[in-house]
Amino acid sequence: MKIYKTKWFRKWAAREGLADAVLLRAVSELEMGLADALGGNVYKKRIGLPGRGKRGGVRTLIAFRQGERAFFMYGYPKNERANISRDELEALRLLAKELLGYSEQGLANAVRAGELTEVSDNDEG
Repeated sequence: MKIYKTKWFRKWAAREGLADAVLLRAVSELEMGLADALGGNVYKKRIGLPGRGKRGGVRTLIAFRQGERAFFMYGYPKNERANISRDELEALRLLAKELLGYSEQGLANAVRAGELTEVSDNDEG
């Protein structure tokens, strides 16, 4: 399975201190069904922050197709907001459809352009 983060998410995750190892673990849990399905291949995954656990952690929104690809699209601290709006969810569903529809060449182009970054177990963030 290939796992990516969008340019926006990459910057946000760096500010929050979310290392790639944490994101990889989140996708492993997602593959086991440990996430909330929001429809349109969009999932909400709770992630604990170092020293704070999941209660004091963040929420991530991931475009996901089992056994294929996952894209970290958006995140927010739990203490800043309870949830996303209906309009935001619709926009994320459209983005998920686009991301999951990329060809291998499209993915390579997006990575080369810096719009996507592959999540790696060799990278700390």
